[in-house]
Parts: sequence; C-alpha cells; structure tokens
Amino acid sequence: MSATPELQNIVGGVPTPTAAGRRSEVIDPTTGQAYTTAPVSESADVDAAVAAAAAAFPGWRDTTPAERQLAMLRLADAVEARAEEFVAAESRNTGKPLSLTASDEVPPCVDQLRFFAGAARILEGASAGEYMAGHTSWIRREPVGVVGQVTPWNYPLMMGIWKIAPAIAAGNAVVLKPSDTTPASSVLLAEVAAEILPPGVLNVICGDRETGRALVEHPTPAMVSITGSVRAGMEVAGSAARDVKRVHLELGGKAPVVVFADADLAAAAEGIAAAGYYNAGQDCTAATRVLVHASVHADFVAALAEQAAGTRTGRPDEDVAYGPVNNVNQLERVTGFLDRLPSHARVLAGGNRQGDVGYFLEATVVDGLRQDDEAIQQEIFGPVITVQTFTDEAEAIAMANDVQYGLASSVWTSDHGTALRMSRALDFGVVWINTHIPFVAEMPHGGFKHSGYGKDLSMYGFEDYTRIKHVMSAF
Repeated sequence: MSATPELQNIVGGVPTPTAAGRRSEVIDPTTGQAYTTAPVSESADVDAAVAAAAAAFPGWRDTTPAERQLAMLRLADAVEARAEEFVAAESRNTGKPLSLTASDEVPPCVDQLRFFAGAARILEGASAGEYMAGHTSWIRREPVGVVGQVTPWNYPLMMGIWKIAPAIAAGNAVVLKPSDTTPASSVLLAEVAAEILPPGVLNVICGDRETGRALVEHPTPAMVSITGSVRAGMEVAGSAARDVKRVHLELGGKAPVVVFADADLAAAAEGIAAAGYYNAGQDCTAATRVLVHASVHADFVAALAEQAAGTRTGRPDEDVAYGPVNNVNQLERVTGFLDRLPSHARVLAGGNRQGDVGYFLEATVVDGLRQDDEAIQQEIFGPVITVQTFTDEAEAIAMANDVQYGLASSVWTSDHGTALRMSRALDFGVVWINTHIPFVAEMPHGGFKHSGYGKDLSMYGFEDYTRIKHVMSAF
C-alpha cells in the first residue's frame, strides 16, 4: 500500500503539533507492522485542546438548536460523501473487512449523526406552571460545558460518533482522545468536522494512557465519558469523584445467550455465530457466552461448531467474516485464555492462531465450561464462544446473571411467555429475543453493574449531555 501521512492532533480546527514532539507507531494488525505514526500528547497538549474547547463553548452553546442541527446534517453529508476515505482509514487501522466496514459501520455513523441533529430540536422538560401561589416555574435543559471523551479500539469511528454527536448536538464542546492503537478515523473525522463546525467545538488529541488520564483529571471539563475496561472506568470514576465531575461509563460485557429447547436450533446457531464472531468477537455485546438447555445441548453444539468451521478470517480485501484482533496485547490475552482452559473444557472448533503474520485467530467454540471458570467470568474479547448447559429456567437466570457485567443478553425461544419472563429477569441493559446485536439510533445502549452507567444513542443518551435547571419567577 502507499505511504500514509503522519497523523496530527486537531485542536481549534487545525492540525497542531505536540509541545514535546513525541510520536508513536500505529500498527496494521493484518501485518503487525507500523504504517504511520501519531502524536503522543502530554499535559501541555491537553491544556491546549481543553482551552480551545472552553473558548468555543459559549458561542456554540448560544447557537439555536436549528443552527446546530444544520451543522450536524452537513457533517453527516460530508462523512457520507467521503465514505470511502473513512472505510479505508478504519480498515487499515483495525484490519476490519472493507466490505463490512462499508456496509455495517459507516452508514450507521451517518444515520446517528442525523438522528442527533434532529434530537437537538426536540429536548423536552416538565410543563411550565404555577406550583406555588404567585410563582411560575419552568425547566431549562442546558449543555454541561466542555466534555472530555475517551474511545476504544474496537469501533473507533462508531464509538467516536456515539460520544461526539449527542454532546455537540446538546451544545457542548468536546475534547476526544481515541485509543493509541486506532487514532486514524477519529483524526479524519475531526479534519472533516473542522470544515463545518466552529473552531474548537470538536478537538481530537492522540496519545497513550497518560494522555487519557490527563484529560480526565483536567479541572476544566464538566463531564467525562469513556468506553473501556472496568479497570479504566473505575479509575475515571474515582478521579471524577474528586472533582465532582459528571461521568458516563461503558465498560464491557459478558453477554449471556440463553437457548431454550423449543428454539429453532439451526437459526440460533447461525445467528449466534454471526453475533459472536463479528469484529473478531471484539464487541462488548458479542454473543460469546451461550447457555443451552441440556436436552438439546448435543444438537446445538454440533450446529454451532459447524458454523464456526465455516466462518473465515482474513485480510480486509478478502471475502471474510472478520479480520484480526486489534493488537499484539489482545492476541496474547485471547490466546492466554485458551492456553489456560481447565481440563474439563473441550475445544470443539478453532482454538488456534491463523498464520504467523498479523493477529488472526480462528473462530473457536469451547464446551464443558463451569460457572466459576475464568473464561465464563471474564471478558475474552476475541472470536471465542463458550457453551454451558442448564436444566430449567430458574437455573438459566441464575447462571446468566452470575457475572460482574450487565450490558447485553439474548433469549432464543419460540414461547412468548418464556421470552417475556426472561426479559424481565435478565439483569442486563439490553435483551434481544431470537436475535443478537442489532441496534438502532432511537434505542438506548448501556448496561448495569460493572458494565457502567449512562446511555449511548437515543434521547436518553442525548439527555446525558445536558443539565437541568429550575427557573421560578414571582408575579
């Protein structure tokens, strides 16, 4: 491939060098080799980006909802018009298949920008009224101010949109730090936005964990939002608590996929494999923890293993279901789980690294695991689906809920009553019935327990980036 220009921070709408000039290599996960470099921002660079956002905030806050909507619609149109550039940047940086990135990721990003553009004009509050004699009260919804955001490496562009769009639609100014392994599409988004948004409304700074910490701990942002690990979320929450900042956390998952005996097993195996191996299983909602009724266990695992055997990984320009895992550390993490499997576990499909170039792993099915096994309790974040059995509904609920996470889940059954009871009992922010992983801009995404708090997408996600003010006037 042709050489890729070095990435730059975008601060105040312009490419901006870092104060110290430090840079890091950006690795192509299909080869394991560097293809460009990105800045490593330090405290002075965070200060500059936050100052740009703070300077931009009053003017952006005071624009009308219609003006913000128009700007965001223009941004959506620009992303759509330059879709091929975004697909190329995202695929090169992550190893995702080009065709799937073009069909499954960029179009939803455009749609989400348009959704929040519309949301800017329909914020609602309690009706104004006289709740005390001689006084009228009403509610104002206002932007919170400067928002610091940190995005992960599994969906760099989409997670960036999920954070940026509601924040700027509500009138906030943003400083976003993408993952150090996947900064390319976030920088491109900021470059495109600089042609449309006022300078400083959206700033993107590249860097490492220390950069993220400096942004989260900076005194100016009134709110911080992070998608990442539980460890990172706990650190962010602790830091924010010391400064009484608002916090939005999405911290991963361990989605139970409950398959009852009356389910269409062939359809379930096909749907679960698709939702488990998509993006190499690097999805907080991935269908990677299956609980199947004991009476159909043998038939189901045979069907699932067959699906896994037919699921191919490979380079972005090939006809494959998923690409490599994102980085060498993640490759070591996933293979470590497989190396440490207990003796009672059985690998029914896959289980191996594919090739010796890049970070490719076979689609894997592991059967025979027990509830307290590491692979059941901890997020693997790779193309590995585990299978357990249950004997009745109560046991399925107990096993499904017996993890620290609470992000997403699914139920596969032909019985409507079973589906409704399970949807109530499952302690997860999303419950899918006879499907797994679809999402839409109109519905919220977010979890419970160690999966964090706050919602992405939907009007609920939009409202997270606003504050409520009560105004009362005597008459």
